[in-house]
Amino acid sequence: MVAIKIIFNSLILILSSIMGFAFGNIYSKRAKSLLDLQYCIRVLQSEIINGNTPLPEALENVSIKGRGAISKLFKQIKDDLVIEKREDIYYSFLLHKDLLKNKYALSPQDIEIFLYLGKILGKTNSNDQDKNMAFIITQLENHYIEADKEKSKNTKLYRTLGFLIGLGVVIILI
Repeated sequence: MVAIKIIFNSLILILSSIMGFAFGNIYSKRAKSLLDLQYCIRVLQSEIINGNTPLPEALENVSIKGRGAISKLFKQIKDDLVIEKREDIYYSFLLHKDLLKNKYALSPQDIEIFLYLGKILGKTNSNDQDKNMAFIITQLENHYIEADKEKSKNTKLYRTLGFLIGLGVVIILI
């Protein structure tokens, strides 16, 4: 009987700790996604401004040269743009709004920055696009700094909280 209690209490402690780590990792995921997105936009900026690459090819190159899983999003946008023959790339960006929130843990403000990129791509001359992309990168840098602070604070908090809740439940059950 004592062995069953020890196993049960250990299981509660382990599961609550895992839940704490899972909640804490959401903040880490957002910071990493912002950093990867920032890198991908720099690659896109280089492709469009320096390489004079057509937009669908530039998006394809970003999916190849970019970092992290978020780079594959640019391939999906390119495929949607080409296959669906969309006239406005913004609608291709808009289709991935929920994916950005759910899979990459981006905040609504982060998503608005990403959607702004969809609004400006291909609409102005290369000089204006360069300025707009530089602005977007600056915004992402600011959001990354904020996300990194949240990650530092909340990751540790949720991990510790998960363990302590499990410990509290175990103490109550004893």
